[in-house]
Amino acid sequence: MTAATSRTRIVAFAVIVAVALLVAVAAVVLGAGGKTPVAATAARAVPVSRALVDAPHIVFRDTSRGADYGRVGIVPLAHPAARPAITGLTCDRVYVAGARGLCLYANRGVITTYKGVIFDARTFRPQHSFSLPGNPSRARVSADGRLVAYTVFVVGDGYGAPGFSTRTFVRDAASGRELAQLEDFTTYRDGHVIHAADFNFWGVTFAPDDNRFYATLGTAGRTYLVQGDLARHRVKVLTEGVECPSLSPDGTRIAFKQRAGGGIGPVHWRPAVLDLATLRSHPLVETRNVDDQIEWFDNEHVSYGLPQSASSPVTDIWKAPAAGGGRPERVLAGAWSPAVVRG
Repeated sequence: MTAATSRTRIVAFAVIVAVALLVAVAAVVLGAGGKTPVAATAARAVPVSRALVDAPHIVFRDTSRGADYGRVGIVPLAHPAARPAITGLTCDRVYVAGARGLCLYANRGVITTYKGVIFDARTFRPQHSFSLPGNPSRARVSADGRLVAYTVFVVGDGYGAPGFSTRTFVRDAASGRELAQLEDFTTYRDGHVIHAADFNFWGVTFAPDDNRFYATLGTAGRTYLVQGDLARHRVKVLTEGVECPSLSPDGTRIAFKQRAGGGIGPVHWRPAVLDLATLRSHPLVETRNVDDQIEWFDNEHVSYGLPQSASSPVTDIWKAPAAGGGRPERVLAGAWSPAVVRG
């Protein structure tokens, strides 16, 4: 073997090693952030016990500063200030009901991709995963855990931005199979079919029968509450000015965010409650900007997330009386995307 040949082989080997190292580094970088759920090693966490998940509890996305940011946490409903149990799930949006959960997250890297995971809400182990066509926004699970619904942004990243576009899907939780996309549904208003190219649907909330649901329809700069029929693939407009509906535990009211601004200047939303029998609504005591799909803390209170400051990534979960009056109360610091599991 000549000296030149030996040098050529050494250089070639060095190139191969360098490429392998680059691939390994890229894999680590791409794996950081929203990766498929793995076991958590959280310093401030307590173990996820069977007793905790069997009792009423709150599931949430941790937004406190530190290694647990973005992970799914659990606290007892009776003692929300207790040290949280931190699971192995990392989500941008999470919701649980009926022993099943839905986790939506982003794989951020050179090319960002978006995923959804249906998981067992007792063990927090993934059962089905699927790709999302855009940035996660809203997530809901039916009360019995049979259906999941989610909304993503395919254009834009906020409901106050002009020209945003969403897609909303419903899946069977047991199989993971896609059942419907709301944009394909027939829409009725006052008994007549309506349609426009700018239709957007978002913020599904399920009725107990797993067929009826409520959601928001946005078109021509206006928003409407629609009632949907999953089996017949149709929705009908009920009233105007309702965004991100959330059905009360007793099925009689809708909590929602009510637009108080727009046009010139920033959009501002206040939480409100609508009586489904009369379609009359009233604002709640909270006056800060609530850009969230409200959760019912119990039949008399609603809960929602708010940032600690305008520029802070740290958020807190608050609650307020559903009847109006009273005062807002912070329930859980460093948390977002609450789901109240009543057992």
